[in-house]
Amino acid sequence: MKYQNLDLFDPRTAVMDPEYSPTHTGEPNFAFAFDDVNFSDRILRIEILGDSIAGGSNSNSGCSSLADWARNRKRRREDFRKENDMYHSFAALDITACPEDQIICCNQIDSEDADNENQDEAVVAMIEEPNSGDEAANSDDSTWNCDSPRVMRVKTLNISSPILAAKSPFFYKLFSNGMRESEQRQVTLRINASEEAALMELLKFMYRNMLTTNTAPGLLDVLMAADKFEVASCMKYCSRLLCNLPMTPESALLYLELPSSVLMADAVRPLTDAAKQFLAGRYKDMTKFQEEVMKLPLAGIEAILSSDDLQVASEDAVYDFVLKWTRAHYPLIEERREILSSRLGRCIRFPFMSCRKLRKVLACNDFEHEFASKLVLEALFFKAEAPHRQRTQAAEESASTSRRFVERAYKYRPVKVVEFELPRQQCIVYLDLKRDECANLFPSGRVYSQAFHLGGQGFFLSAHCNMDQQSSFHCFGLFLGMQEKGSVSFTVDYEFAARTTLAEEYVSKYKGNYTFTGGKAVGYRNLFAIPWTSFMAEDSLYFIKGILHLRAELTIRH
Repeated sequence: MKYQNLDLFDPRTAVMDPEYSPTHTGEPNFAFAFDDVNFSDRILRIEILGDSIAGGSNSNSGCSSLADWARNRKRRREDFRKENDMYHSFAALDITACPEDQIICCNQIDSEDADNENQDEAVVAMIEEPNSGDEAANSDDSTWNCDSPRVMRVKTLNISSPILAAKSPFFYKLFSNGMRESEQRQVTLRINASEEAALMELLKFMYRNMLTTNTAPGLLDVLMAADKFEVASCMKYCSRLLCNLPMTPESALLYLELPSSVLMADAVRPLTDAAKQFLAGRYKDMTKFQEEVMKLPLAGIEAILSSDDLQVASEDAVYDFVLKWTRAHYPLIEERREILSSRLGRCIRFPFMSCRKLRKVLACNDFEHEFASKLVLEALFFKAEAPHRQRTQAAEESASTSRRFVERAYKYRPVKVVEFELPRQQCIVYLDLKRDECANLFPSGRVYSQAFHLGGQGFFLSAHCNMDQQSSFHCFGLFLGMQEKGSVSFTVDYEFAARTTLAEEYVSKYKGNYTFTGGKAVGYRNLFAIPWTSFMAEDSLYFIKGILHLRAELTIRH
């Protein structure tokens, strides 16, 4: 016969009647075989446990929102922790009383997958010979502890072990563990009542590759069940459907706070990536949502701070926010240090912080000293690198999960500062601007540098696109300003310079001196003495590999 060497239950070789065409997933559709004795080799007996000892129903079936789903799941998890010790005592008692039965917890099948804290309740699988006679779901079994959850009802299904084993490593191990029990016809699963609907959806999916539920709470229930029974294709399917639903801050945070076993699955990564992108986009300008952002949980803060598009004045502001948030959420210093060293400290891009702030990092008691020293040293080495080496490190870093060498879109541009105390107080400031940053200044924009300090006072540089003195054409201007701080005034000699393509050396463009008081600025409206069009031209002398290199030298005059 044409199909004599084909296995009906092997998804790779199964030949289907045209009536049962594959679904859009591209996998064979075995919906015709679900709970059909003619296409089944085993019986699945599902024991549905009653309410937990904590009282009340934990079922998610009535959840109308993700908030309800999250509250119910949190309550189930707390109940499970309370019941955990008693539950294992019961399992041990059951094995003793019924030595001919093999009872296997989900995490006993593969110890490497064990993570009870991430399970709402343990799954118990029992493979046994069918009992003679009828068995009442609520019978008085001496193996049950009087305080244990009781079997509320029993469902039986005809199942095909090849179909389930092909979809799920859990069932594959269960049916092929090499023990005598794996050859028996009846398989018993014990689940909580809250899992019943999700498990039935999951079993149907394993046959037909689609779900009937389309609500976020329902899909999350199925996702959790798919994780527990190791059905990766269903996890991917649920993840895709959840991604297509409208995203809200609440749903995004819920997706990022799913159990670690779920979050680590490749199938769920598109969902968590979408949640992170949503939060990063919504809170891009944190200053507009200060109170709201301060209330966000750790997962949400990590998503926001991992973004390259975060609109902040400087990385110093990110550092200050992280300290403020951790002190509010982790009042104990030991917990705060742990969170900073293991989680949030890695979200701060120390190489783009000012040297003044890096000194404060070393003295900050919130960080472990060894951790802080390593980060500050790494940042200083990066600052000392040549620009092309910095760009190489940033490119290498952008391909990894860590982004510490990747510059954000700061409102204030980072600068390099070299300070001298003798023979006179002096500093040399380097400011680099990209060609597109300069282009965005036209016709009347300006960009500010991060603050730097000289003689105890804060200064900044600002680059402008403005009209020349006679207002006849646009041109590039550079200015030096002093931050407003008290009534202190002193005289500063300053010099502006820029690198050119001719010798790639800094060439002096303007010198002067000025007696500064708080809030004042001085500079030159047309630094290069050419129109804006010439400055931005492709053959411009002032862009080296797309970068404008500026230098300002300041000296305090006594």
